[in-house]
Amino acid sequence: MESQVTQIFGSQVFDETTMKARLPKETFKQLMKTIVDGEKLDLSVANVVANAMKDWAIENGATHFTHWFQPLTGVTAEKHDGFISPAADGTVIMEFSGKELVQGEPDASSFPSGGIRATFEARGYTAWDPTSYAFIKDGTLCIPTAFCSYTGEALDKKTPLLRSMEAINKQALRVLKLFGNEDVKSVKTTVGPEQEYFLVDKSVYDQREDLIYTGRTLFGAKAPKGQELEDHYFGMIKPRVQAFMKDLNNELWKLGILAKTEHNEVAPAQHELAPIFATTNLACDHNQLTMELMRKVASKHGMVCLLHEKPFAGVNGSGKHNNWSISTNTGKNLLDPGATPDQNAQFLLFLVAVIKAVDEYQDLLRISVASAGNDHRLGANEAPPAIVSMFLGDELSAILDCIEQGKPYGTHEKQKMEIGVTTLPVFNKDTTDRNRTSPFAFTGNKFEFRMLGSQDSVACANIMINTAVAEVLNQFADELEASKDFQKDLSALILKTIKEHKRIIFNGNGYDDAWVKEAEKRGLYNLKSTPEALAHLLDKKNVDALLKHKVFNDVELKSRYEIYNDNYCKIINIEALTMVEMTKKQILPTATKFASSLSQGIVAKQAAIKGCDVSYESDMLKKVSDLTKSIYASVQKLEKNLADVSKVASDIGKEAFYYRETVFATMGELRAAADELEVITPKEMWPFPSYGDLLFSVK
Repeated sequence: MESQVTQIFGSQVFDETTMKARLPKETFKQLMKTIVDGEKLDLSVANVVANAMKDWAIENGATHFTHWFQPLTGVTAEKHDGFISPAADGTVIMEFSGKELVQGEPDASSFPSGGIRATFEARGYTAWDPTSYAFIKDGTLCIPTAFCSYTGEALDKKTPLLRSMEAINKQALRVLKLFGNEDVKSVKTTVGPEQEYFLVDKSVYDQREDLIYTGRTLFGAKAPKGQELEDHYFGMIKPRVQAFMKDLNNELWKLGILAKTEHNEVAPAQHELAPIFATTNLACDHNQLTMELMRKVASKHGMVCLLHEKPFAGVNGSGKHNNWSISTNTGKNLLDPGATPDQNAQFLLFLVAVIKAVDEYQDLLRISVASAGNDHRLGANEAPPAIVSMFLGDELSAILDCIEQGKPYGTHEKQKMEIGVTTLPVFNKDTTDRNRTSPFAFTGNKFEFRMLGSQDSVACANIMINTAVAEVLNQFADELEASKDFQKDLSALILKTIKEHKRIIFNGNGYDDAWVKEAEKRGLYNLKSTPEALAHLLDKKNVDALLKHKVFNDVELKSRYEIYNDNYCKIINIEALTMVEMTKKQILPTATKFASSLSQGIVAKQAAIKGCDVSYESDMLKKVSDLTKSIYASVQKLEKNLADVSKVASDIGKEAFYYRETVFATMGELRAAADELEVITPKEMWPFPSYGDLLFSVK
């Protein structure tokens, strides 16, 4: 098995090993300078690379190539072109030039732009990202690219991500030089995104209009059994799911994706996959591919992979944990405390830089995970609260306390874990124990940002983390570069930062109501919904930081505000229209049919047995009648809400709040009545599969 894995791993990737074997020595050297040092790629070098890439791709069964990019739709996009070209004698040849490798020109007319371009300026450009390897997918050579408009503005998630990586690289190098790290040439952030998902049988999925249109169940009464027994969590993986996971791993490994861990999650039908970390832009590409392959492989096994953050009410939803760290090209993890973190000044400076960044830009971090789907998770005792805070663990918290109080930390021995079984090994207690309720937790040598939604790209979260930390490092570098006494001013800066930003550190239970009150006292944001969060995107301090480090320009940033709000409105609108259709075509006719059968039953029973008791049928008929009335009133109200959207449509921010406060609220009223009706309706009458049918559909 080991030889099989090592044989297939990266077999569909034009990676460094493949390039070294296929490219002339000088071409490979020039290309690596572009990849590692960021030097501009000469077209003559690109031509040689393109030819070698084409030959390799054709040998591996590819007939087409595509510039694979990540527009602001949240999914990937591709336009395929064949390698085939006509020859003078009527035959064909296979060609692929350096120009075709480096730049493409897909139509950009139907991608979200937030008003950046008019229809007559609809052309877009894709530019090769050589730091992310090309790969073969479904017989097509895929070239990871950035995507911009006709006028040069970024229309994708990749371009700002690369800019944010460059920003943190630039500022981190300034700080490292102050510590004498002259050998460090570059600093990169790394990410390992854990991915949660649900698997349901396709036969039941196909009967749920809400799942098909929206990815989540808009109706559904709670099943008698959910996650209460916690028996699914880390439980035995069902053979059908195991077969899916095996095929998924093989497909991921072929693409060089380091899929490492797989297990059952807490909710029935819920699972998780975790990779080993990679450079941030590569990790982003890999996660997009992972989500795509999850859907494809599930389909081959007669299942559907649900990536919505909350496909089922009443059981845990799905998140994506973003394990973020920062490392040098010399292999040093800048968030590794070492054996004596209290004496590691460089580590402490980077640590407090992250603390200050999260505190000052907590709203940006919240914005980076804001979506209609994720609003169902955050603060729901299954995911971190909507309040951004940091968990540092006992040891680091104690060190910072000692620094603040001016006391020596002293020798700190690891506490031994006593298990009580003599045959089991003794091991040290982890002083960075993960607080599962913390949105931003230190976990040894990285921070785990746990607020991301399962179907979101990891790009946005890492754009904001990188930019926030880059801005703080910039401030630190400015101050320390002007210092006359580096050690004294360094100590003072660390102390000052701890005192000013310790409010963001919270090691307690984030689910406790007392934390909400405490967070308010500390002045922390509690942005419970996407419209509330997005309202802060264009705050001056956020705009200043994002523009200063050239992550966005002013036009791009304003376009994101428009696009994200518009996306929120469209999602809620589609969900509301789906509810209206399901209610009118399925639920209300079922209620009428059930009421009719009850009425006929009463008449038939009284005719057969004079004076018999029909209290059950009568009570049930009244209940069905009352619920039908409530459902009908709610669906009419919802239709009116949707019609009234036009009154606020001139302001996208107000429109988003209207959808949240009015349309979404009415959707909740409609669902509550419909779910109550489902509980009392005979199973054979209910028009679509129940929660029990869905959650336990994969045997």
